[in-house]
Amino acid sequence: MAEKDYYGILGVERTASDEEIKKAYRRLAHELHPDKHAGDKEKEEKFKLINEAYETLKDTNKRAQYDRFGYVGAGGSQYTEAGFGSDFQDIFSEVFSDFFGGARRRPAPERGADLRYDLEISFEEAAFGTEKTIKIPKTVLCGACGGSGAKQGTQPVTCPGCGGTGQVRFQQGFFSISRPCSGCRGAGKVIKDPCPECRGSGQARTVNTISVKVPGGIDTGSRLRLSGEGEYGERGGHPGDLYIMISVLPHPIFKRESDDIICEVPISFPQAALGAEIEVPTLEGPVKLKIPAGTQSGKVLRLKNKGIASLHTGRRGDEQVIIKVETPTKLDKKQKELLEEFASISGEETTPLRKNFFSKVKEIFE
Repeated sequence: MAEKDYYGILGVERTASDEEIKKAYRRLAHELHPDKHAGDKEKEEKFKLINEAYETLKDTNKRAQYDRFGYVGAGGSQYTEAGFGSDFQDIFSEVFSDFFGGARRRPAPERGADLRYDLEISFEEAAFGTEKTIKIPKTVLCGACGGSGAKQGTQPVTCPGCGGTGQVRFQQGFFSISRPCSGCRGAGKVIKDPCPECRGSGQARTVNTISVKVPGGIDTGSRLRLSGEGEYGERGGHPGDLYIMISVLPHPIFKRESDDIICEVPISFPQAALGAEIEVPTLEGPVKLKIPAGTQSGKVLRLKNKGIASLHTGRRGDEQVIIKVETPTKLDKKQKELLEEFASISGEETTPLRKNFFSKVKEIFE
């Protein structure tokens, strides 16, 4: 029989201790494991060899026989095509448990799901802040059983399928593998007498009434987070959060630009030409605004600190009043005559913008 160098196969000296042999085997088994090299026949053969070598050298009698004769007699090796010795399975369970998700672990506490609520508020509420009362449907622990799922006065019992471990072990090829128990879904407990309120789920649906404080200066797209107001956490996990998504309704006369508000105010031709004092709306009510004589359409006049308070600094923006000079329509005979007379006696000095524009046009085409 050709001698196999079991020490060389494991990469240790012939004087190696049992612990050194075990460490070498574990390292090589991790490197050559078939799950990592599916279909690689060469790696598969090496994997078989390291197991054959380890089965021999881990045993004092077999190692002594191998050291003396260079092989182990009939019945000496524990390796077969069907499986490995029990010692290998112990090491496999320790070294390769990560491949199967930590087979002996029970399900960990799980954080509850977050919830979302879309809240519409008015333009004024966004500007100055408000407080809203909302109703949130959510899942909570059943009040009758405290979330256990068992009828009041009873408790869940140890699962007979897994003995309370939450896992069941079965053989797959060479390896012994653990999976979550289907009888208890990994919990290790089963409910024999379910709670009549929740039918054993441990959960109940309810509607929470929550007061939400909306700060002034908020805008569409802003998000408020209420910690712990989401769904409850499974197996004692933390509850999720509630996110309030803000949507600001449009205003009939105001528009927002950063922390400023914009308002277009129409005035008559005489007011624009002669100047006037008019009333303009603001978020806090009407105020007086002076219109200088000769004001052109599109002119922007500012009302300081009449805008929206910044969420970050608290400083209020301005109100931008955009003047729109209105051209009169449906003139009666007298009004037409007056305007015609005005036009006939008006020189270019009364319309400087028009004069400047047509001067430029003339320069272009000359």
